[in-house]
Amino acid sequence: MTTLFISDLHLCAQRPALTALFLDFLRGRATHADALYILGDLFEYWIGDDAAADAEFAAVIAGLRTLTQTGVPVYVMHGNRDFLLDEEFSKITGCRLLPDPTLMDLYGTPVLLMHGDTLCTDDVDYQNFRRIVRDPQWIKKFLAQSRDQRNAVVRDLRATSKAAMAEKQPEIMDVNPAAVETVMRSHRVRHLIHGHTHRPAQHELLLDGQPARRTVLGDWYEQGSVLECDAHGCVLESLR
Repeated sequence: MTTLFISDLHLCAQRPALTALFLDFLRGRATHADALYILGDLFEYWIGDDAAADAEFAAVIAGLRTLTQTGVPVYVMHGNRDFLLDEEFSKITGCRLLPDPTLMDLYGTPVLLMHGDTLCTDDVDYQNFRRIVRDPQWIKKFLAQSRDQRNAVVRDLRATSKAAMAEKQPEIMDVNPAAVETVMRSHRVRHLIHGHTHRPAQHELLLDGQPARRTVLGDWYEQGSVLECDAHGCVLESLR
């Protein structure tokens, strides 16, 4: 048996082929797994759990529900695009929401799971923005608006974000090595799995003189990306 890890699918109506790929993944490979972990940004955006009523999310929600009903546990971590996923989403899909970070036992090895955005500490503007939108008062005020109003706010935020990213150096939007070492050391792990940066790779490093690994999951913009782990190790691969 295996455990599967994915992230940064950014599913939306504008990418029907990738939604179809994900649904095939749920109906096929995922059904044979011990568990499926989705480490953030399952959706391109999520304006609140009442968005589950939108037609564009219906197939994904149904696919997740079908998988969990077969007995495969599915764990979903908030990303920077869908951090408003809440209890109603969990209820209708059967998925279990994970805190960020989460420490897990992966076939006898302690592994730390994160979305990864909090590791990008050099991107000061983003970290400041993240603090604002994760504030409970901001969330309460946002959710009190109509769905049309919330969609308009999200469109404006995305446009602002794209413009800001275009002006940033790529390395600023990657993880900070010191932040990686600090979080791995604080959780006493030698393996960290995260997404967010869209730079799939398995990085070998030394942590306090001992070998360690940081696995970065890929996004699903052009193809799928999955990390498959069993008792013998982990393999990062692409899905087409």
